[in-house]
Amino acid sequence: MIATLEGILAEATPTNVIIEINGIGYEVNIPLTTAENLPDLGKKAKLFIRAIYREDTQALYGFSSREDKDLFNVIIDKVSGVGPKIALGILSQHNADTLKAAIASEDVKLLSKCPGIGKKSAERIIVELKDFMGASLLSSTTTPTVKTSGMQPTSGSAQNLQDAVAALSALGYKGVEAEKAILKTMKILGEDTSVEELVKGALQK
Repeated sequence: MIATLEGILAEATPTNVIIEINGIGYEVNIPLTTAENLPDLGKKAKLFIRAIYREDTQALYGFSSREDKDLFNVIIDKVSGVGPKIALGILSQHNADTLKAAIASEDVKLLSKCPGIGKKSAERIIVELKDFMGASLLSSTTTPTVKTSGMQPTSGSAQNLQDAVAALSALGYKGVEAEKAILKTMKILGEDTSVEELVKGALQK
């Protein structure tokens, strides 16, 4: 079982990367919170990995911190009806500290903003994760801060728009809905806004 990958960051988008190790490229699905922490292309990167093998698919999911990986594992293993795609959407919207605080405070409204999560699903996540994780959730006593991306756009606004729409689609939005959300966010934040900030801004609407 693959637990971590450390190699050269060959390709990167807001939702997946390719890590090259000894001439082999590993494609890994990632949340936006991990995309924000990636090094420049050609640099060494390390991801904590959850591998999922099924009859019809094999996929790797990577995270910049062990804590994010552990939360991903708990979400898909312990919450009924929530698979890897929705779990990635949750961790794209919230980092580990924010998610723990939301569960501990039973903040249904915050979790309901995640793609693919309605009120009932958010309530189920809170109940099942709070019961499973117990007192460890209460250790998140500080108010989480939102980390903004330091990544700069490497292409024009049209390419940023295209990449951001693709990222939202990968998180469960329909094509038309994704494009409208990104265009609206770009109008507010500006055409030079990075892909990660466009996606995060759209998810918060």
